[in-house]
Amino acid sequence: MSTTETATTDAPTEDDREALRELPPSAKLVAKALEYNDQLTQSQLAEETLLPGRTVRYALNRLEEIGVVDARFSFTDARKRVYSLQTE
Repeated sequence: MSTTETATTDAPTEDDREALRELPPSAKLVAKALEYNDQLTQSQLAEETLLPGRTVRYALNRLEEIGVVDARFSFTDARKRVYSLQTE
């Protein structure tokens, strides 16, 4: 690999980091929790971050708006959504 090529990783890009800097602390905390845990439901995120459910919902909406978080339906319970950080 030459010095001008960069390796592709799952780490956030500089654009992602810049977008995260503009978000409220709750969204940053939720993003960090998802970074440490591969995928979590909204209730698991609330438990992990000690944030109220409403705050977690707001944070997830903000993270989805900037394209940092992926959401999909849970295979074990279709009423729930599972969230994970978006990989490129």
